[in-house]
Amino acid sequence: MERALIVCDNEKGTSFYKSFLKENGFVDMIVAENAPEAKRIISDYDFDICLINGPIGGSSGEELSIDIAEKNICQVILFIKAEYAEEIASKVEDFGVITVSKPINKQLFWQALKLARVAQSRINMAHKESAKLEKKLSDLKIISRAKLLLIINRDVSEEEAHKIIEKQAMDSRLSRVEVAKEIIREYEGD
Repeated sequence: MERALIVCDNEKGTSFYKSFLKENGFVDMIVAENAPEAKRIISDYDFDICLINGPIGGSSGEELSIDIAEKNICQVILFIKAEYAEEIASKVEDFGVITVSKPINKQLFWQALKLARVAQSRINMAHKESAKLEKKLSDLKIISRAKLLLIINRDVSEEEAHKIIEKQAMDSRLSRVEVAKEIIREYEGD
């Protein structure tokens, strides 16, 4: 399920964005009427996409779009009056914000939404890979710590410590990390 945050301070615009997103598969939508409310909501929930209908609260929406893009993993589409679109686009594009000029052309909106979905998919893949690598690094640190404790307390070489952990993991049908944690608890009392 895809979740969208709509930042819009007028009912007509909000209704249009909700309708368009619903037509394109979004069922979970939350609306914020100003920047502080949007920041509060986005700190509590994860979103796949954030639509900002500029101007919002006397501002073009540029700062809000950059803030959301920098601090969250959702895609941001900023809708801005045509006469300011090029200038604002040049300021926000380095942050990954997609700009669409108003009045809104439905075909252009659809293309921007499709582009945002593709980009979000790539971001999610990179985020998952990063989390996987962080876990692997954490596991390696735990195993290395256990090896060091074996080297110090059992007076064995690093290779022997490695074999001890491998053998215990195989014999007990546990992962090397679980065995390493047991060794750490044994010698450090954690």
